[in-house]
Amino acid sequence: MTVGVAPARRTASAVGEIVAGILVAVVVATVGLYAFSLVQWPAFNSSNVTRALTTLGQVVAAALFATSIYLYRIHKWPWIARLSAWVGLSGFVTVTLGMPLAATKLYLFGISVDQEFRTEYLTRLTDSASLRDMTYTDIPPFYPAGWFWLGGRVGNVLGMDGWEVFKPYAIGLLAVTSVVAFVLWKALIRSDWAVAASAVTTALVVAYASPEAYSAVIVLLFAPALVLAWGALHRKAAGGWGAAAGTGLFLGLAATFYTLYLGLAAFTVVLMALFAAVLAYRERKTWKVLVPIAIKVASIAAISGVIAATVWLPYLIDFLRGAPSTSGTALHYLPEAGATLPFPMFEFSMSGALCLIGTVWLAVRFSSSRRAQALGVGVVSIYLWTLLSMAATAAGTTLLSFRLEAVLIVLLGSAGVFGFLEGSHAIYQAINEPPKFRIAAVVVAIIGAMAFAQNIPQVLQSEITVAYSDTDGDGNRADMRPPSAVSYYREVDDALTEQTQRPRDETVVLTADTSFLSYYPYFGFQGLTSHYANPLAQFDQRADAIEQWTELETPDQLIEALNTSQWRAPDAFLFRRGADGYTLRLAEDVYPNDPNVRRYTVTFPESLFEDPRFTVTDIGPFALVVRTA
Repeated sequence: MTVGVAPARRTASAVGEIVAGILVAVVVATVGLYAFSLVQWPAFNSSNVTRALTTLGQVVAAALFATSIYLYRIHKWPWIARLSAWVGLSGFVTVTLGMPLAATKLYLFGISVDQEFRTEYLTRLTDSASLRDMTYTDIPPFYPAGWFWLGGRVGNVLGMDGWEVFKPYAIGLLAVTSVVAFVLWKALIRSDWAVAASAVTTALVVAYASPEAYSAVIVLLFAPALVLAWGALHRKAAGGWGAAAGTGLFLGLAATFYTLYLGLAAFTVVLMALFAAVLAYRERKTWKVLVPIAIKVASIAAISGVIAATVWLPYLIDFLRGAPSTSGTALHYLPEAGATLPFPMFEFSMSGALCLIGTVWLAVRFSSSRRAQALGVGVVSIYLWTLLSMAATAAGTTLLSFRLEAVLIVLLGSAGVFGFLEGSHAIYQAINEPPKFRIAAVVVAIIGAMAFAQNIPQVLQSEITVAYSDTDGDGNRADMRPPSAVSYYREVDDALTEQTQRPRDETVVLTADTSFLSYYPYFGFQGLTSHYANPLAQFDQRADAIEQWTELETPDQLIEALNTSQWRAPDAFLFRRGADGYTLRLAEDVYPNDPNVRRYTVTFPESLFEDPRFTVTDIGPFALVVRTA
């Protein structure tokens, strides 16, 4: 009984700290973002005011980190030390992302490029808690819904539309996750080092992963999760079940948030298990030592599988029942970054220097440090995944290895923190422990960290600029320049709801202006591109059907085609007016070319809709056609 008490108490204590830390992070993010919203700030891309205040906030966060580390080192006032770390981490995220975006309602990248479909998904799940596809009606979602479902519940509680809640939710959840990552680090390593590791990895994630906010959550947890997994698989004595359960929870979270990182994490755990098996067999020379490892891997898989089922089960059921589908093209993308091996440790920058220190530390300490072994296996798995992705190009696909660079930087950055701390200590002892050396090491660390932190807005310059230049759901551009055609969306929405007399989520709209679906929760007949389309939606076949409709000659033929469509037919069409009729700009996959998408235009003759069964309304550059019968 006594043996199991201590681990149980540690687990309970960690859970309690996580809950308390989450509450503090929510308060800090909420108060910070609300305070930012009370002032009419100038646009970030036209003034240095918000950048100056961002730097000021980062200095305050650094002071809180220093306070926490100092209190942990002198073993006094542990709750103040924890609170300083929690407020520092959540405050750093809030000010570094929230202040540059204070004058816009949009998040990084606005509603452009991939952020369009992400906002569409959040809008869908803000409108309803049901697991529904981001675009298509009557099919379960293929894209993991975890991050978007949570955000939808936040938006629903706050009474905000999906596009509007995106920014505060993304920043708030990153702030919360930074605190959770710190609690995990603290359970694995000494507390003062946990503060340093958490602060550095949070800064790296904000700089290199924050535009894709839902994946950034997993990146923040990746390094401590690998250390936890290695502790579960490489223990000489029986035990480690708490670590195994924690690893299963992490993999399950990855499965509900970001499929690619689930694949990488699972791949890394398998490599760890094989490595642990080799070490155990070399030590004991019996195959029996492999049984506990296999059981723990199975338990990790079972736990993660149960969690993954919460978002994947509806899709898997339809898929296994043989629902009509097409092969997805989500993996059909190979930019230059995916065709080369990433070596961030040789970049001339502060992050490059930190990654280089981490690389050296991993090489030196791999044989003697479990932390180095865990992080080292993670780094190796990323390079192996990248090579496998390159090999997969011969088979006509990829494994999207270019998206793993942020994870690699965070793993090497974590190792760099340990390398700097251990290296400084070794130098300190080697030169006979001069009293001022520690002060010098601290000063160098602080200056380097601040130099990197204050440059983060510059790293995110283009993403921030788009957040100001895109038109938001209120029809405004935050940089005060004339808005785009998005400003007419509200009139389109009013006309649609008036003419259909149905809720938005009971109406299917065919449009090439798919950002309309990012602001209003109508279902679409066709998605933005095949790469993010649900395989059950049969993207290519729908595109063929749309082209066939353009070739029809009479309204009767179009009505017949719509009535006999194998999918729920559009209730409305949102066109652009062209010289020869109503136009739609569609997309097709052209992998292995880069870019991997070809845009093409189809034109519907206006005569197809000159019938009492259709109502045509001109709104700005749009022609809204609503089927009335």
